[in-house]
This record gives sequence, C-alpha cells and structure tokens, in this order.
Amino acid sequence: MAFASVESLLRAAEDAPLWEAVLLDDLRDRGGTRADSWARMTALWEAMEASLASYDPGKRSACGLTGGDGAKVEHAQVGLCGPVLTQVIAAALKVAECNACMGRIVAAPTAGASGVLPAVLLPLRDKYGFSQEEMVRALYVSAGFGQVIATRASIAGAEGGCQAEVGSASGMAAAALVSLMGGSPQQMAWACGTALQNLMGLVCDPVAGLVELPCVKRNVIGAVNALTAAELALAGVENRIPCDEVIDAMRAVGDVMPASLRETGGGGLAATPTGRRIAEELLGR
Repeated sequence: MAFASVESLLRAAEDAPLWEAVLLDDLRDRGGTRADSWARMTALWEAMEASLASYDPGKRSACGLTGGDGAKVEHAQVGLCGPVLTQVIAAALKVAECNACMGRIVAAPTAGASGVLPAVLLPLRDKYGFSQEEMVRALYVSAGFGQVIATRASIAGAEGGCQAEVGSASGMAAAALVSLMGGSPQQMAWACGTALQNLMGLVCDPVAGLVELPCVKRNVIGAVNALTAAELALAGVENRIPCDEVIDAMRAVGDVMPASLRETGGGGLAATPTGRRIAEELLGR
C-alpha cells in the first residue's frame, strides 16, 4: 500500500483525482483490473444502501438492548435539527441497529462503526441527487484516508479505544463528504483531521461486552461530527495541526489508554452500577 501518510495521498492527488489515486493504489496492491476494483467498491456501496433500506423497526437484538430507535427519531419530528440532520441521525441508528440485530452491514472501518459512513452519504445522496458513480468515488476517498489511519494508528477498539472505530469512521466520512461537495484534497485532509481530533480520547466501554450500548448512539455522534468537520473544511477553515500529526496523536493517546477502556467492558459505562447490573442479567457475571 502506497499511502502511509495523508501527505503522500495529497501528493498523489496532484496527478489524478484523489479517488482515482486510491483506486490505482488498490490495483497495485490487489492486482486485477480497474473494472474489478470498481465492481468491489460498487458492491460495498450497494450493501450500504441495503443495510438502511432493509431496516426493520420491529427487530430487536438477541439481548433486547437494541432496536427501534432509528424509527423513533425518524417519526418523532422533534424539530430541533433540520430534516437532513434528522435523517443522518436516524440513518446512523438504523444501520448500527442492523449490526446489533445481526443484519448485513459494511464494516467501514469496523462493524461497530458501520453506521457512520452510510448515515452521511445516503441522506446527502438523496438531497443532492448524486449518481452512483459519484458515491463510489466518495467511498474510494474514504478508503484512502482510512488506510492511512489504519497504518499510522489503529481502527480497532481493543487497541485504541472507540476513537479508533467511530473516530476513524468519522474522519473517513468527513473526507468523503468534502469530496462529494467538490472540495479540494487539502480540504478533505482538514475535514478528516478535524473529525479525528474532535473524538480523540473516546473510550471503548461496551456494556456487557456487546457492541450495542453505547456503541449504537456513538455512531450518531460520529456521523454528525463528520458533517460539521466537512462544513468547516468546505468553508475554508484550516485545521492547524496537519492530519498526519492528528493521526499520530490519536495513536499516542490509544497507547496510553488503560486496558479497562479498550473494549474489555471493565471501565467507563460498563463499570457503572447499571452497566454491571445489565451484564449480570445478560451474562450472569
């Protein structure tokens, strides 16, 4: 893989659109043809579409902690957020609930953060009428930034906390949004860096060790954070710390994070009285 830094990704984007630079790197890494790579990414996009379209508000996870909340947000029409933001919130819940209910999702970059990318991409597709080709290109952009994050830091909650899962997904989504809206590669990097730094230090503390509480609602925060980071970048608001340095800082934070806050279910919300009671009721411990 050619891209061990965002800086190298931006240099590659001087000779081709950033999405295409990622596609060409995929060909070098995996082999095959351009059509093969495009077909794989298109299949991922179609799976994201299906994960939202197949949402069933009546389904509940095996333990009963998760299900139905996406529909509640969609139908409540509270009014504090505009229609697009409400759709983003509902979509993030729906896809994350789909994961908890053992539905088919796209791990982008992980199953626990699977609601973030589709939650921002699908409502924006509907609002602006983007073509499937444009959406697939955006996924290549997200993959390029995700590759750098995975190489320089981590995308695993057990290694770096939830900043490595929902945080990484948020950075990937922010860059993809900037790409969709016609922003420059540098603005994509600003958006990714801003999204990552906003969620830096986010712990992974699943109650009863299940990817449900608080994971599902954290997908909402990751999606909304991506929108705000993209908005800032598209407005020309520079992220003063280069994206690579933000990623390196995220790695350093993850390295010193206590094991109890890295997916072990031993700290944070999992260690609250209610969290422990839920674990005891569900798992007998």
